[in-house]
Amino acid sequence: MKLSGALHAQIRRDIEVRIMSGEWKPGDRIPYEHQLMATYGCSRMTVNRALRALVEAGLIESRKRAGTFVSHPRIHRAALEIPDIRDEVAQQGEDYRLDLDRREIRAANEEDRRLLQIDGGSVLAIECRHHAGGRPYALERRLINLAAVPGAADVDFAVEPPGSWLLAHVPWTEAEHRITAVNAGAKELVALGIAAGAACMALERWTWRGAERITYARQVYPGDRYALVAHFRP
Repeated sequence: MKLSGALHAQIRRDIEVRIMSGEWKPGDRIPYEHQLMATYGCSRMTVNRALRALVEAGLIESRKRAGTFVSHPRIHRAALEIPDIRDEVAQQGEDYRLDLDRREIRAANEEDRRLLQIDGGSVLAIECRHHAGGRPYALERRLINLAAVPGAADVDFAVEPPGSWLLAHVPWTEAEHRITAVNAGAKELVALGIAAGAACMALERWTWRGAERITYARQVYPGDRYALVAHFRP
C-alpha cells in the first residue's frame, strides 16, 4: 500500500474514516496489530503509535486478552454538555425540520484557518436553518476540519443535522462557547423571518479533540425563541 505523509498518521486516518463512515461500527473488533503491520508494511511501533492516538481520541478501546474495538460514542453525556438543536426542539414537543442551504468542501481560506486554528488543508463549510413547529428556530454556519474528521466529507447533512452527527460520531475533549447579543442583519432577517434590527442571540462554539480543533459553529437564534437557563448550588 502506497501512502503519503507520516505513516502512523495515515493509519490513524484510515481507521477513523472506517469508523466515522459506519463501515466499522461500535463494538466491532479492528484488525490485530500483526494484520495492520502486514497491510501497511510497517513496524509494530508505527501501528502502536496510530492506535494510541485513536485510544486517546476515544475512537477505540483496548480490552485485555480480547483485542481492540470501536468505542461506543458517549452520546448522552455529550448532548448534556454541547446542546443538540434537534433534541432541544423535540424536548419542547415540536416537530423538527432541517434546511441545508450550502455544503462546500474547499481549501481552507484565511478566515477558515483563523477560526479552526489550522495551517491549511480542507474544510467542510455548511450553512443550514433549523425549524421548530414550522417556524425558523436557528441559523447555523459551521466549519468542520476534514483533517480531524475525514468521514464528514461523505455525510448527507441535508438529512442529518451536522451538530447531531458530530455528537454521535466524533469524541471531543474540550469545548468553548461564546454568547453575544446581536441585531438581525440581512441574512438573519430572511432566514429567520424576523424584522430588521430585531434582537438575536449568537452562540459560537469551538470544539477540540486533544490539541486538534474539530469544528467551529455559529448559531443565531431569534431573541424571543431562545432562553439560557442555569441552575446553581453553592
